[in-house]
Amino acid sequence: MSEIPVHFRTITELAKDIRERNISPVEVVESFIDRINSMDGFLNAYQCICPEQAFARAKAAEIDIYKGYDLGPLHGIPYAVKDLFDVKGLPTTAGSSLLKNNIASSDAASVKALNRSGMILLGKTNTVQFAYGGIGINTDHGTPHNPWSKTPHIPGGSSSGSAVSVAAGLTPMALGSDTGGSVRIPSALCGVTGLKPTVGSVSRTGVYPLSMSMDSIGPLTRSAEDAAWVYQNIQGHDIEDDTTLGLPVSNVLSSLNEGVKGLRLAFAESVFWDNIHPDIEKAVRNCGDIFKALGAEVGHTDFTIAADAQKLNSNGLVISGEAYMANKEWLENHFDQMDPLVANRMIKGKQVSAESYLSSTVEWKRLRSQALKSLSTIDALLVPTTCIPAIPIDNLISDDAFYTEKNILILRNTAIGNILNLCALSVPCGFTQEGFPIGLMIYAKPYREDLVLRLGHAFQKATEWHRKTPGLQWLKNSEA
Repeated sequence: MSEIPVHFRTITELAKDIRERNISPVEVVESFIDRINSMDGFLNAYQCICPEQAFARAKAAEIDIYKGYDLGPLHGIPYAVKDLFDVKGLPTTAGSSLLKNNIASSDAASVKALNRSGMILLGKTNTVQFAYGGIGINTDHGTPHNPWSKTPHIPGGSSSGSAVSVAAGLTPMALGSDTGGSVRIPSALCGVTGLKPTVGSVSRTGVYPLSMSMDSIGPLTRSAEDAAWVYQNIQGHDIEDDTTLGLPVSNVLSSLNEGVKGLRLAFAESVFWDNIHPDIEKAVRNCGDIFKALGAEVGHTDFTIAADAQKLNSNGLVISGEAYMANKEWLENHFDQMDPLVANRMIKGKQVSAESYLSSTVEWKRLRSQALKSLSTIDALLVPTTCIPAIPIDNLISDDAFYTEKNILILRNTAIGNILNLCALSVPCGFTQEGFPIGLMIYAKPYREDLVLRLGHAFQKATEWHRKTPGLQWLKNSEA
């Protein structure tokens, strides 16, 4: 049996322990529920938990697995979902008290898929209100506490609670959504692994929308291997989400252990490195040596298309326009009841003209075509997930200009990938001198989730960054 505490084991480690009868699904769920009850009053990762349902499913999973009716490694494993995902009988609040009575009548498509795989839902995690922000602050439901510091620091957004819950050992996996970096940013700032699939790879049915053009669904986990197992089970066609129709479905597990020998990697020498924290630059650059030692070819490329994508997205025109349409009811009729950090930015989408919107989306297509040409001789790009680490929350709420500046900065490297329709994986690759996690982002062409996961898995087999956990000794009643 693993010496790693239950709450910090990977999905694959828990699955092995369950099948060797070192621990039962009921005991696993009990461990996580106890930890949530003990610690989440301070961490604020969860919006709600459902212990009765979780224990009932755990008991059923235990019986099935021990009788030989095994659905695979995810069977009997707990998980959480960002509070944008519909779960039958629970409210989908999207981070807003305005939706406290928005009770879901059915499960989101990805929740259904995980239930079919035998996973056990623990609850729903907090998010930035209406998923509109990369910093991770929510002045309505409260901001999840980045577990790497006693002093409140930003967790990253908008899948803030999902990242905090995984990092602090309150769940082995949580689903998030990514429109401009909302899976990868909190993954990097909280020291976990986050996968941003290509739009259309995973159904968005039953997920509260932000941008119909760029919303994607992905897991936050302890390892790339765990992310691969989850992605394998949630990807696929859904007639209710036309972005998924006619697109390839790949077996990302078949090549996961093939290593990186001969793969062509390149540091993208472009805007990704502007205004970068020196500790982040050093840590990400050092990753090149690790990949070289594993047999990959590591070079450099200008990838100037990134600057064009950044310029096109400088004011978030398309996202703000689509976000306004998705939340028009609240913006027009309940503006003063919304989180001002969200409302004051989202309302600007009302001014987006049809001409501006359409010209931007046409330009997207041109940039995406150019990006594919630029990557024709490169398998994957290596860049920092964020150019700054977690920063104190002080002043971000009270100083709107400061918040806007940091929000734009922290979204920059990830949003470029959304504009260019790339898939991406963020993996932990070091720490700043102050002890905050650093993320390496691996970009690949659309629908090459198999490649970014393969690269991330090889990197994590050669390093221990993803095994580092926040001590949390400063947290009262902690069992960490």
